[in-house]
Amino acid sequence: MTPQIFQTFAQYNAWMNQNIYNGCAQIPDEQRKSDRGAFFKSIHGTLNHLLVGDMMWMARFLSKPIPGLSLNAIIHDSFDDLWAARLKQDAEISAFAAGLTEEWLGTLFTFRSFAYNREITNRNWFFVMQLFNHQTHHRGQVTTLMKQCGIDPGPTDLPAMPTDIR
Repeated sequence: MTPQIFQTFAQYNAWMNQNIYNGCAQIPDEQRKSDRGAFFKSIHGTLNHLLVGDMMWMARFLSKPIPGLSLNAIIHDSFDDLWAARLKQDAEISAFAAGLTEEWLGTLFTFRSFAYNREITNRNWFFVMQLFNHQTHHRGQVTTLMKQCGIDPGPTDLPAMPTDIR
């Protein structure tokens, strides 16, 4: 795992989140917040969960206090506030990825998992991979919920991302 891989994932993350939020902005607030049977109930709930997860991982990576939030917390009831927080979080993730080194990625890291109620140790690259895997997983859920509302999320594959990586 190289820093460039994670920089690409950070670019993809920001691009996909922009696409998702642009699409979700077309959905009335009531529909975005309605329980659609998803794990985090609604589009809005799932988008909040993604932000909470990213905040927790970034706090761990940057040695900051872990936000005292549940994984299903609605930290922004307003879609506009949620979108603004998402943009800020994506900028932090991109800056973090830009500063990664192979040495740091190969270093062991231990943290206490609230979800699994135990300590987990692995290489930093493994946990950074989890950050991006988690985002992709839940964005996939959001795209399904968007389709149920009649909104096409557009292409979601990595090769569809506008880029000039050679």
